[in-house]
Amino acid sequence: MAYAQLGLWGFFLYGFGPVVPLLRDEQGTSAAVAGLHSTAIAVGALLGGAIFAPLARRIGRAAAIWSGLAGVAVGVSAFGTLRPLPATLAAVAVIATAGMMVISGVAVVLTARHGPAAPAALTEANAACAGMGILAPLVIGASVDAGFGWRPVMAVEVGLIAALALVARLSRVRPPQGDSAAAAPAGPVGVTAPAAAAPGSPSAGLLPAERAGTGKVRVGRLPRAYWIAWVLMSVTGSIEVCLSLWTADVLRTHAGMSAGGASAAVAAIVCGMFLGRIAGGRIALRWPPATLLLGALTVSLVGFAIFWLAPVGWLAVTGLVVLGLGNALHYPLAISIALAAAGPAADKAAGWASYSMGVGFGIAPVALGAVADGVGPHLAFLLLPGFIAAALLLTVRLSRALRVAAPTDDREPVPA
Repeated sequence: MAYAQLGLWGFFLYGFGPVVPLLRDEQGTSAAVAGLHSTAIAVGALLGGAIFAPLARRIGRAAAIWSGLAGVAVGVSAFGTLRPLPATLAAVAVIATAGMMVISGVAVVLTARHGPAAPAALTEANAACAGMGILAPLVIGASVDAGFGWRPVMAVEVGLIAALALVARLSRVRPPQGDSAAAAPAGPVGVTAPAAAAPGSPSAGLLPAERAGTGKVRVGRLPRAYWIAWVLMSVTGSIEVCLSLWTADVLRTHAGMSAGGASAAVAAIVCGMFLGRIAGGRIALRWPPATLLLGALTVSLVGFAIFWLAPVGWLAVTGLVVLGLGNALHYPLAISIALAAAGPAADKAAGWASYSMGVGFGIAPVALGAVADGVGPHLAFLLLPGFIAAALLLTVRLSRALRVAAPTDDREPVPA
């Protein structure tokens, strides 16, 4: 059920990018102004992150996730029916606020349930998200080519949310035990890796919960390794949102594709992400997250080079698939490291994680749009290799911080 809930968010998220250029044409705005829709996502992410932890404590994580999906349905309905720029910006902010509650809730529930296997579970959940995301650009492209525009696709999202709610009602799926931030278990079961994790295991290098001398869990400030992962999520989020929002424009202006074809071709990134997460879920059980993340970022760089240099549509789309294979593991691995480092403060950490995505979503696309207004989207996309290089450096730093902070006994770890 958690995988399906995240998948419904993915249907909107990966469909939103191809919609932005079409909405820009409809509203007659510049690329920089259209990029404000990403800023609206950032604002919503900040609000959703602030709301999630107290709401989860009050009504439970499962109920908080369903509340988020209900909010997505309301926001999507408004986004699909309203036309003025202020109205679409407000609708996107509502959608992002609710969507961040879904993302945070699913991440914490799966981390609490699966423990040392959380990187694999989160990767599989994000595979479901990408799998649903493959459909959205294809449906949008088909709808545009058929002359219906993109707005009818928003009704599909609302229908899917209603259908899942009905399935949950009929099947009576129960949330995991201890489904409350206040009901976190005294030990770090399902949140952090064992202190004596074997080298090379997926749990190696993950910080255990901070403990007081009495053996009780002490939820204090978040460790340095968490904050490095936080910055890393901001940078990798910048990569993903820039690709989502502006890839269709590059395909139209540089690779010579039609508007409908370019919108549909964005699904190539999501297809690569889906395949990468299906395979990554298994690989994450065998390799440390930081090591695996370095490999994923390298694949992303290779895929970007193919996409950016390609003069024709089919080769550019091939590069997007490779790019998606690398991007597949950026967020699942970074968030799993961050939540494991946070220990019993997982709800707090998940809330703060939304701020990292807010920073990435709010700044990078607007900056890229502003540059694109001056030099064109193709040259502006050279910002992305800079983001990938920064992510590589942060991952190396994170790996070192985890090695320094990983204790050899049951004492409180020393911050990196």
